[in-house]
Amino acid sequence: MVKVLFVCLGNICRSPMAEFIMKDIVRREGYSSRFFIASAGTSAEEEGNPVYPPARAELSKHGISCEGKRAEQYTAKDYALYDYILAMEDWHVRSILRVSGDPLRKVKRLLDYTEAPADIDDPWYTRDFARAYREIEKGCSAFLSYLKESGKIS
Repeated sequence: MVKVLFVCLGNICRSPMAEFIMKDIVRREGYSSRFFIASAGTSAEEEGNPVYPPARAELSKHGISCEGKRAEQYTAKDYALYDYILAMEDWHVRSILRVSGDPLRKVKRLLDYTEAPADIDDPWYTRDFARAYREIEKGCSAFLSYLKESGKIS
């Protein structure tokens, strides 16, 4: 089983979008039973809160539900639980490294798996949830391609 944790700041916009987009992609590809996918935030300020309504609405436009998701904070224990820890931006990578380090090189930005590695801008500030969705979907698809090509799933 491939265990993936997506991480952003508050776990109410980008990382839950990534969690549920990835769950949708692997479901459509027939790989659901081979994955455990979750998300967390580097900050505790949103802990327990639901997915931010505009993020939830953007997922819903694509037929994806995130019902029941509540924000959680990334902890050092998460490092041992997951095979891949995929951050939305470099700042999150640095925050993760402060909490757990990365001796096994599990931590990357999601878009590092694409042909154009970059940060995913925070739609909380940009208000562009459609763009965040597109970038996250691109990253999740590229990550799944990486797993297939590297023989981690077949």
